[in-house]
Amino acid sequence: MASRLPSSPAELLDVAAKARLVSGGDTFRTSGEPAVGLFPIVCSDGPVGVRGERWDEEDTALLLPCATALAASWDERLVHRMGGLLAAEARRKGVHVLLAPTLNLHRSPLGGRNFECFSEDPLLTGRIGAAYVAGVQSGGVAATAKHYVANDAETGRLTVDVRVDERTLREVYLAPFEAAVRAGVWAVMSAYNRVNGTPMVEHPLLAEPLKGEWGFDGLVVSDWGSVRDAVGPGAAGCDLAMPGPNPAWGAALAAAVRSGAVPLAALEDKVERLLRLADRVGAFDPPPAVRAPVPVGAAVRAELRAAAAAGTVLLHNPGRLLPLDGASLRRVAVLGPNAATARVQGGGSASVFPAAPVSPLAGLRAALGPGVAVEHAPGVRTGLRPTPLAAADCVLPDGSGPGVLVRYLAADGSLLHAEPRSTGRVLEPSAEVDLSPVRTVEVSTVFTAPSSGRWRFGVVGLGALRLTADGAVLLDEYVAPVSDDPTYLHVAPSFRQAELELAAGRRVRLVARRAVEAAHGRVLVLAADPPAAELEREFAAAVELARAADVAVVVVGTTDEHESEGFDRAGLELPGGQDALVAAVAAANPRTVVVVNAGSPVLLPWRERVGAVLTCWFPGQEGGHALADVLLGRVEPGGRLPTTWPDAAADCPVYSTAPAGGRLEYAEGLHPGHRGWLRSGRTPAYWFGHGLGWGEWRYLALDADPAPGPDGSWAVRVAVRNDGARRSRETVQLYLSRPSSAVERPVRWLAGFGRVEAGPGERVDVELRLPARAFQHWSTAERAWRTEPGAFTVLAGPHAGELPLTAVLRPGARARAAATPRPRR
Repeated sequence: MASRLPSSPAELLDVAAKARLVSGGDTFRTSGEPAVGLFPIVCSDGPVGVRGERWDEEDTALLLPCATALAASWDERLVHRMGGLLAAEARRKGVHVLLAPTLNLHRSPLGGRNFECFSEDPLLTGRIGAAYVAGVQSGGVAATAKHYVANDAETGRLTVDVRVDERTLREVYLAPFEAAVRAGVWAVMSAYNRVNGTPMVEHPLLAEPLKGEWGFDGLVVSDWGSVRDAVGPGAAGCDLAMPGPNPAWGAALAAAVRSGAVPLAALEDKVERLLRLADRVGAFDPPPAVRAPVPVGAAVRAELRAAAAAGTVLLHNPGRLLPLDGASLRRVAVLGPNAATARVQGGGSASVFPAAPVSPLAGLRAALGPGVAVEHAPGVRTGLRPTPLAAADCVLPDGSGPGVLVRYLAADGSLLHAEPRSTGRVLEPSAEVDLSPVRTVEVSTVFTAPSSGRWRFGVVGLGALRLTADGAVLLDEYVAPVSDDPTYLHVAPSFRQAELELAAGRRVRLVARRAVEAAHGRVLVLAADPPAAELEREFAAAVELARAADVAVVVVGTTDEHESEGFDRAGLELPGGQDALVAAVAAANPRTVVVVNAGSPVLLPWRERVGAVLTCWFPGQEGGHALADVLLGRVEPGGRLPTTWPDAAADCPVYSTAPAGGRLEYAEGLHPGHRGWLRSGRTPAYWFGHGLGWGEWRYLALDADPAPGPDGSWAVRVAVRNDGARRSRETVQLYLSRPSSAVERPVRWLAGFGRVEAGPGERVDVELRLPARAFQHWSTAERAWRTEPGAFTVLAGPHAGELPLTAVLRPGARARAAATPRPRR
C-alpha cells in the first residue's frame, strides 16, 4: 500500500491542532484532522478477541484461547496464525489498533490478569509475544505491546510504585517489550503504575531504552485515563492520551507548549509518530462500512479448536486413564460448575461476546453421540457476584419472547431508547444512541422460578438503585463507588441483593432501575440466584451420577468473577467447595478425570487420588470440542506449562501482590517463577515446562558447535526418541547455568526451545540456537550488555525440573554429552 503520510504535517497544523491530534476523540477513537486528510484511528480491547467500540452482546467476536493457553502451546507458528485471525476480525469491525498483547509476567500466581499474560518467563513471553505481534500486523492492524512496564498485578494498579532494580528491569521485565520492538510492533501502551517513583506515563524509560536504544518508531499510547497532567507526559515519551476529550491534555498541552513547559519538538515528535501509525493502518483512507457479525466458518472454527487443544496441558496421568476408549463408554458423568457453562475467558477489558461458545458438556455430547448417556450435575456453585438473568428463565414484559427489556430514560422520564436483550447484564446499548441525556437505565422482565425457596434477586450498579417485584419494593438504596478503577466503574461495579420466597413455577415481574451520574458508568445488571437448599441437593446428585458412570469428568476452575482486570485473587484454592466435590467424586469412582478450567494455577490437594488431571485454561469459544478431542484421544494434548504450579501457597517464591505503604518491592530480583523455585530448593506440584502427551520420550544426546556463530548464537542439537505406542510431539527445552559466575544469576534460566514430532520408536534430532543475549547480563555500572568469559553449562530436557542432558559450552573445545536415557514422566 502506498504511503499517504503528509510530507510536511508541521507546516499544515498550528500548535492547537497538533495538540488536538494527539488527544483522544472519544472512548476508542483518536481525533481526525481534515487538514492532513486523517480520519479517526479506531482502537479496540481484546487480546484474544476484537470487541470493537461497544460492549454489545449482539456484536459478537471470535474468541481465541486466553494468552496463557496460547503460550502453553510453545508454538510460535500457531500464535502467528491466531494473530492473523484477530487482524481479519479487526478489519471486519473497522478497528485499526488492537490493544494487545499483554507482555507483563506471571510474577505471582495471584495476579488477577495473569490469564491475559503469556507466562512467568521473559524469553517465552518475548518469543510468543513477538509471534502474536507479527501475526496481527501481517493483516495491516497495529498490535500494542502493553503494559510498559512492571504492571504485573492489579492491586492498587492505578497508583502503586513498583520498586525494581535496573538489572532486573532489563533482563526480566523489559525483555518481552524489547522482543516486541525487534518484531516491529507499531504501538506500545504505558502502564498505570509508577516505577521507582515516577508514573510510567511520563517515565524516562519511554525514551530510553524504548525510543532510543531499541529504535522504536511507533506510537506510545497512555493506558486509559492515566494522563492527568499536560507537562509531565507532554515533555516525556507519551504520544497519545486516551480516551478523550481529556481536560488535562489537548488545549492544556497546547498551552504548555506555548509557555515553554513542553518543548515544541516533543509535540511535533508525537504528531509524527501518530501520523506514521495512521499511515501504517490505513487511517488516511475513508473508513469502510463495519460489517455485521457473520457465522464463523468451519475452517476458522477448526483453527480455534486446534489451538485450544495445542494449549491443553496433561498434568497427571499415572495409570494411563487417558485417552478414554470412546467405544467402551456407555455412561459418562460430566460434573462441576464449569461443565455446562462455557467458562472461556477472564474478566475485564479483555472480555468479548463470543457467538456460540462450546461448553465441555456440549463438546462431549457431540463427540460421543446419542449412544452414550452423558449426564450432568453442577455439584456446587462458585459465583461471587449475583448471576445475571438468562433468557431460559425470563420473558419480556409483554410476553413477546425470552429476555429482558432495557429502557434508557431522560430526566423527565421520557423514553430515549428501548431494546430487548438476552441476559440481565447490560453494559451499554447495542445501537448507536446519544447517551448524554440519559438519566435512568431500567431493566424489566417476567421471571419464572424453576424451584421453590428463598430466591436472591440482585442489582449491580452505582448511584440510586431500585428493585421491585410485582410492584413491591425489594431494594431502594444509594450505592456510592468504592474505587475509580475503570474496570470497576464500567464493567463490574458494586451490587445489592434481597431475598424473596417463591414457589416453583411462580411468575413475578421484576423491574430494576439505576440513576446515571457522571463518571459512574451506566452498567445495570438484574440477577437471580437459587435457594441454598437446591445447592445441597446438587452436590449429592453429582456424586451419585459419578458412582453409576463408566467415567466421571469433573470440570472445576474459576470464572471471570475470580480472575479479572481490576483485582488480584485472594488465594489459590478452588472457590465454592470444588475441592470437596472432587474428593467425593473420586471416592465414588476411581475413574475420575479432573479438568481445570482456569487462567492461572490453582491448588490441587486431591491430585494423587484421581485418575488424570489436565488444564484447558480459558480455552476460547471452541474449548468444549477441543476438550472432547483430547479426552477421547483424537488429538494429543499439546501444552506445556508456561508458569509453575505450586503444591502450597506458602511455597511460592513470590506470592503477595499487596503494596506496603504504596510500594511493591520486587525483592526477588532476577528470580521470579521457576527461577525462584530453583533458588529456594522447593519442589512445586508441576514445574514450568511440564506437560504429558501420548508418547514416552527419552532424551538421548546433546551436541553443540565448538564455538558461537558470527552473531554470537550457539547451535545446539538434541536427540530424542519416542518410545510410546502413538505418534507424539515433544517440546524440547534448553536452559543455561553458570554456577561459578562472578555476578548474581538464576540457578538456571530458559535459553531456547523447539518442538519435535515422531512416530513410535522413532528417533529425531532437533537443532536449536541459543541467542547471544542468553549468555549476557546487564552491567549497571557500564549501562551495557556484557558476556562473562568462561564456560556456561547447557541443559536439555522436558521441563525446568528434569534436565537429563548437559554439556559445557566453551570456545575452542567441542561440547558433547550423553546422559543415561530415561523415559519422560
